Amino acid sequence: MNELQMFCHQCQMSAPGGCGAKGQKMGTCGKNSTLANLQDAMIFGLKGMSAYRHHAQELSADTKEVDKIIADTLYFTLTNSNFNFDEHIERLLKVGEGGVKVMKILSEAHTAVFGVPSPVKITQNKASGKAILVSGHNLSALKKLLEQTENLGINIYTHSEMLPAHGYPKLRKFSHLKGNIGKAWFDQTKLFNDFGGAILMTTNCIVPLKKSCTYKDRLFGYQIAGTDGIKRIENDDFSPLIQKALSLPDISGFDSDEIITTGHHYKTILSMADEILSAVKDGKIRKFFVIAGCDAPGKGRDYYRQLAVSLPKDCVILTSSCGKFRFNDVDFGFIEGTNIPRYLDLGQCNDSNGATEIAMALSKATGIAVNDLPIEIVLMWMEQKAVIILLALFYLGIKNIHVGPTLPEFFNDEILEFLKEKFNLSLISGDAKADLEKFLA
Repeated sequence: MNELQMFCHQCQMSAPGGCGAKGQKMGTCGKNSTLANLQDAMIFGLKGMSAYRHHAQELSADTKEVDKIIADTLYFTLTNSNFNFDEHIERLLKVGEGGVKVMKILSEAHTAVFGVPSPVKITQNKASGKAILVSGHNLSALKKLLEQTENLGINIYTHSEMLPAHGYPKLRKFSHLKGNIGKAWFDQTKLFNDFGGAILMTTNCIVPLKKSCTYKDRLFGYQIAGTDGIKRIENDDFSPLIQKALSLPDISGFDSDEIITTGHHYKTILSMADEILSAVKDGKIRKFFVIAGCDAPGKGRDYYRQLAVSLPKDCVILTSSCGKFRFNDVDFGFIEGTNIPRYLDLGQCNDSNGATEIAMALSKATGIAVNDLPIEIVLMWMEQKAVIILLALFYLGIKNIHVGPTLPEFFNDEILEFLKEKFNLSLISGDAKADLEKFLA
């Protein structure tokens, strides 16, 4: 065993035999495990930030400020360089600042190139003809595909985080962008088997192929999205994908009459600011609930649907990311006596800044501090993009956030106590109705 193998980078300490000799998991040994965990949080946050930065750069946005934060943070994590807790927290919040900036940059780039989204009703699980299903987050890739498939008789459908694309006017102008198929990312093995058309994965959240999969020859990867044995799109030439779609039988078996809504970008919501403020002042809106985050398999996440459907009719749901698929099939209607929808889909995970933009606008208009507004934040936890969103909220000083169904693994007791004290972070109980009583108290 050489010196590199004996050294645990995450623990920032070396010992004969490395971490394994101490009988403990890599990255958790010794008094410096807290610092190692904080650095884990930084790295996961940078992964999410770099994804948003990449999409922004594709749209010619200037990301220099964000680039510096990424580089400086990676430099900060050099082995045996810093053992100061407060400086780790300071750097972590700097990553959060980068998250705020990059989501703002990407949001402005999206609306500049694709227009400001507006609410739109689309079909869910209804498909026909020659078809391509597009999953992931890359709106630029979708636009290029729409351009290359125009007038070819191919219908384009969205999946998972691509759903909000329908809200953008310069994307929905393409008449062959039809509707949405499926729900969150993890349904893809069964869904892609059932969907007989060609499939394009534009970003992360691809599930490795199982032996039972029948869609390997119909699945195409774009940029980083890939798995063994599938074809790749090169130089934005979608010809192989298009030819595959044309060679396949027409879609059958997707004939649902379900309708879902998307397109409530924060800029559109702020255009209703006067009506929203009046509804709050008149008591028509009791509370806003931000129920959002990265979904994952498991019954524990049924909590979020139970919470959403249990909300009183004077409460508004703000959502983003794939967590919305837990409850976006429900017709929540409108706040009584207003034109304000009770369900507002702010967009993808990279549109999560929309909730804070709305909160900041409400705070400015009412003179009420953000943390005193009638807003409850209940987040679904995963990693990477969820990390940068959470760090962005911490940087903005947002408190009273509820996370679940579990906390991030790198939040050890010391870090959790700090976050409880500093930001009043808490874990959901798992009982939606019991939690709702506390949220409404």
